[in-house]
Amino acid sequence: MNEQQRKEMAQIVQGEPNNKNLEKNKPLHEKTTEDFAKYFQTTYEPPNMNKARKRYREKIEVHYDFGIPKDMQGIGKGKKFLIRTYGCQMNEHDTEVMAGILTEMGYESTTETTDADIILLNTCAIRENAENKVFGELGHLKPLKLEKPDLILGVCGCMSQQESVVNKIMKKHQHVDLIFGTHNIHRLPHLIKDSFFNKEKVVEVWSKEGDIIENLPKVRHGKIKAWVNIMYGCDKFCTYCIVPMTRGKERSRRPEDIIQEVRHLAAQGYKEITVLGQNVNAYGKDFEDISYRFGDLMNDLHKIDIPRIRFTTSHPRDFDDHLIEVLAQGGNLMDHIHLPVQSGSSEVLRRMNRKYTRESYLELVSKIKKAIPNVTLTTDIIVGFPNETDEQFEETMTLMEEVGFESAYTFIYSPREGTPAAARKDDVPMEVKKKRLYRLNELVNKQAAESMKSYQGKIVKVLVEGESKKDPNVLSGYTEKNKVVNFRAPKSTIGQIVEVKITEAKTWSLDGVMVENTVEVN
Repeated sequence: MNEQQRKEMAQIVQGEPNNKNLEKNKPLHEKTTEDFAKYFQTTYEPPNMNKARKRYREKIEVHYDFGIPKDMQGIGKGKKFLIRTYGCQMNEHDTEVMAGILTEMGYESTTETTDADIILLNTCAIRENAENKVFGELGHLKPLKLEKPDLILGVCGCMSQQESVVNKIMKKHQHVDLIFGTHNIHRLPHLIKDSFFNKEKVVEVWSKEGDIIENLPKVRHGKIKAWVNIMYGCDKFCTYCIVPMTRGKERSRRPEDIIQEVRHLAAQGYKEITVLGQNVNAYGKDFEDISYRFGDLMNDLHKIDIPRIRFTTSHPRDFDDHLIEVLAQGGNLMDHIHLPVQSGSSEVLRRMNRKYTRESYLELVSKIKKAIPNVTLTTDIIVGFPNETDEQFEETMTLMEEVGFESAYTFIYSPREGTPAAARKDDVPMEVKKKRLYRLNELVNKQAAESMKSYQGKIVKVLVEGESKKDPNVLSGYTEKNKVVNFRAPKSTIGQIVEVKITEAKTWSLDGVMVENTVEVN
C-alpha cells in the first residue's frame, strides 16, 4: 500500500463513519487487509522512541473466532514448512502458534531446508549478533530460492518491526517473499495466500499493537513442558531495549482464558508450565473492569493440579509484596526466580531507565529470601553500558556476590538503532568490555559451582525430559530449582518426575543415580 492509497483510504473512513462501526462488528475471519489499514507501519519513517511512548488509547479487543479461511483449508496438503527461531521464549511461543496455523492448513513440519515449501525466520532484535545470524541465513537460502522459485521465504518476528531492517531486506535480499511482524501472526493464512497466488512480495507490518486473539492453534514441543503466554508488550522503556517498539504496549490476556488453557494442559498430562510475558509482573495493570494482578493469577494457577509452575521474565520494579506472599506458598510454585538486575550501579541503572536502585533491588532480594528461605535466584547482567566506569562495574561484581546468584546470563552491551542509549557517546573501549565480561563470567562460574556442591549426596526430584545430548544412554531432566541432572534410567521414565541421588556436582550440571521409587504426582 503506497502513501496515496493510504490517504485515500483514510478519507473514505473519515467520510463514512458508520463503516468503522461495521468493521468492529465483523468477525475476525471476514476482515481483510483494508480493515487493518490503520495498523500499517509507514515505510518511510524509522522507529521513534518518542512516538512509541505515546501509547494508543484504543481499547484492545479480545477475539475468540479465529479460523482458517475456507479457501486456504488444505492448501498445504503434501507440502512442508520449516520455522527457524531466534531469541527469547516469546519467540518460541510465537513459533508454536505459527506451526499450529500451518499444520491446520495441511502443511507438515520438516527440519530439512531442501524439503520445505515454506521457510519462516522468526527473528529477534535484542542484540546485533542475532540480527547478523538472520541476515547470514538469508544469504545461505538464496541459492535454494533460485533453485525452487515456488518456495515461500519469510521473515517475521521482532526484526520485522524495525524500519531499517525491512528496508535492508527489501534492498539487499529481494528473494524474500514475505515480511510480517509480531502483531499480525493470526493473519498468516491470508499472507501466504497473497504470496502464493499473487506471486508478489508481501509486506504487512503493523506499528499499532494488534488485538488479543484467543483460540489460536499451537504445535508444542513434546507433552512434558509448555509455554503459556499471559500478556504481550512492555511499557518499561529501558534505554537500551527495542522491545517496547517491536512488541508494543502492555496488554494482558483475560485471567479466565489463561486458567482454562492451563487446566487443559494439566488434563493432557503436562507436568510443567511456564507463564510468559516481557514483564509478567505487570500483568493486569491494564485491566479497567477488574482488580486482578500477577499475584492473583499465580494464586489461582497454584490451585490447578499441575506439578510445576514457573514464570519469566520479571522486572524488579513490579515485584510486589503480594506476589512474594503467593510464591511463598510453595507447592507447585517453583522456588527458582529469575530476576534481571542488569547492573549493580545505581547510576548505571538510572541511565538504563530501570526505575530502581541498587539499594531497592537488594531490599527486594532480602524480602524474597525472608519469605522463601531456600529460593534460588538467577539474573541478567549487561557489561559495558555507555560510559560505565571501573567503579560502576565493581559495584556489579559486589552485588553478584552479595545476592549469591547461582547463575546469570551475561552480555556485552549491544546498541540497538532507535533506542536512546544508541545515541549516547560510549568511551568504554571494546577490549575493556571484554575483560569485564571475562571477570564477571569467572565469578558467575565460581558461584554456580559452589551452589552445585550443596547437592552432593542429596536426593532431588527430576522432571525427566529425554535423552542427554552427549549420550543417548543417559537421561536428562531438571530439578525444581531448574538444575540439569544426568542419570541412567529406563526410557519409560521420560515425562515422569523421579527421585535421583546426586553422585557428582559439576559447574552447570549434576550427575546421579535414580532412586527406585518414582515420585507420584497427584
